[in-house]
Amino acid sequence: MRDSAWGFPIVDFHCHFPVPDPAPPPAEEEYRWRHGERKLAELRRNWRWYQEQWWDNYSFPYPEEDEPAPDIQAGRWSAEIESGQLEAVAFMTGGGNKVLAEAIRDYPRMHGFAHHDPFSPGAAEELRRAVSEDGLRGYKVIAPALPGAIDDEALTPVWQAAEDLAIPVLVHFGPLDGGGGTTAHVSISPLKLHDVAKAFPYTTFVVPHFGCGYPGDLLQLAWACRNVCVDTSGNNEWIRWMPYPLTLADLFRKFLETVGPERIIFGSDSGHFPRGLVRTYYDEQTRIVNQLGLSPGDRNLIFTGNAARLLGLGSAA
Repeated sequence: MRDSAWGFPIVDFHCHFPVPDPAPPPAEEEYRWRHGERKLAELRRNWRWYQEQWWDNYSFPYPEEDEPAPDIQAGRWSAEIESGQLEAVAFMTGGGNKVLAEAIRDYPRMHGFAHHDPFSPGAAEELRRAVSEDGLRGYKVIAPALPGAIDDEALTPVWQAAEDLAIPVLVHFGPLDGGGGTTAHVSISPLKLHDVAKAFPYTTFVVPHFGCGYPGDLLQLAWACRNVCVDTSGNNEWIRWMPYPLTLADLFRKFLETVGPERIIFGSDSGHFPRGLVRTYYDEQTRIVNQLGLSPGDRNLIFTGNAARLLGLGSAA
């Protein structure tokens, strides 16, 4: 392992490979059909307004309007990884399973997750194919974007495939796309994963962003299901919208007191350019961990060991 620019090895468990989505989200298409293009455009303007608020707050450059081809993006991301001297990076999404797998194939420090709709026809078979043929190392699901509930029995073959493949499953709960996005859905709360996690106790389920607006529900879920982990990724802008005082340091402290360092996984949610690797999030999280006085061993679990184990990185674990 090599020391990162922050002085110790880091595996970033939660990034996004910046390529255009192959098709509009189903929920967007349904909204267009029900309410028309004009109202959809207004929703997009509202969403953009919120995004620009936090981009400006962090002094981030706005994302590129036209993203280059996947091979160009892979080269740019490789440069970011080397600049930060990261051990590895895992991309949760990237324009479809085959697109992502092909883009990162020649970069041993880049790893990808399958990210197709679990309700799509043949979803379980596609997951098996993406892992066995394309070499993807996990499965990413966005619960509030699904056309049904995440505990629907129709998805049992998908979870069984994940268990058979011994891969981690990361499931986003809570607000989707931040301000102006989705905050109401049958699967908005992490507690909706309870029965799935109980039915597949050999599979590690990771809930990102400290529960993204539902930290209490995530703590209850993690208390009930030892196979549920948490990742620290993102700007965690949702904290500002909680009805009680809360900080990122508070979340680290509470999850360390409860689930422990063995189930906390560092991530940054980095993705688009020209921002690239979000060093601001790295700086903030490493500062918090140092202030909390974690031992080098516990710090290693959060920033390297847990992710390396789930990704099957061998000696890095």
